[in-house]
Amino acid sequence: MSTASSESLVVQAIIAYSCAALWVVLSAAVILYNKWILAYGGFPYPIALTMFHMGFCSVLAAAIVKLGFVSPVEGINVETYPKVVLPIGALYALVLWTGNSAYLFISVSFIQMLKALAPASVFIVSCLFGIDTFTWPRLGNMAVVAIGVTIASAGEIYFVVTGVVFQLLSMVFESCRLTLIQILLQRRGLKLNPITTLYYIAPSCFLCLLPLFAFIEYPKMLRSNDWNFDWFYMLTNAAVAFALNLSIFLLIGKTSALTMNVAGVIKDWGLILLSVLLYGSPVTTQQYIGYGIAFLAVAYYNYTKYRDALSANKQQHQAPGAEEEKRMLTRPELSPRRQESP
Repeated sequence: MSTASSESLVVQAIIAYSCAALWVVLSAAVILYNKWILAYGGFPYPIALTMFHMGFCSVLAAAIVKLGFVSPVEGINVETYPKVVLPIGALYALVLWTGNSAYLFISVSFIQMLKALAPASVFIVSCLFGIDTFTWPRLGNMAVVAIGVTIASAGEIYFVVTGVVFQLLSMVFESCRLTLIQILLQRRGLKLNPITTLYYIAPSCFLCLLPLFAFIEYPKMLRSNDWNFDWFYMLTNAAVAFALNLSIFLLIGKTSALTMNVAGVIKDWGLILLSVLLYGSPVTTQQYIGYGIAFLAVAYYNYTKYRDALSANKQQHQAPGAEEEKRMLTRPELSPRRQESP
């Protein structure tokens, strides 16, 4: 290999890992910032916060698309939008509402432990809709994850049922959303990157959140004078959320699903430690043990998914369209680890 080729590979590796590191930092920042605004910043209104995010991201994504930096998706028009995009936007609204509401009741560290159940939720919902194939070994793998999370939950000092229910609902809605994306978008050949996702999904999500805000939070805001809407914090919070999606957009094609999973593991453990350091969230030894069990089971699940994808890719290597399939397998947005919501 020539010196020039070696240097080019080194530069590509530096760019890829820098983008991955940026994603880790921004993903953690969004979660910690949301927690601070909702629990400590004087604005305990998750629906309103999510609406602000969606409105902010809609405007910026529209500007990027209209200015020609990103092309709109062919096949999404006035006729297909309510049939394809709106249902996904409605589920996304439920994901963000319930997920952000959990921050009002339980710690970031405990939420990260509960999120270990996400692959199990996706697997069950995918099997119910016929997207994934049920196997007993995989169910056993998911059972180990559930056991680990149960052990961690039993060791939580400040266990609040409402917060746990909100987080579990968020994962179920997210699993339904991912399944619906496969059914409504991928089967139609429609592919959205993080920017076009915001361009199409964020406005519908905003509209679906409006009635929830009107009936749940707006009356509370009228009756209370304790809340504080700080433009600086809200704008910077929304900007970080948008930057997170932009970092994912930059990552596409620069790294693999495996690298994204490793980065996700670093982010999860980092968030647990940062939650302890920044917010004083107590984490017991039992929780570390339980989460460790769940973490190893999830890591094995991700490994088997990655191995199966590589095996399928090798079998189809001689088939027409094999190169496109290879690109699909290594795209980070198709990683088993879901993207963080803004």
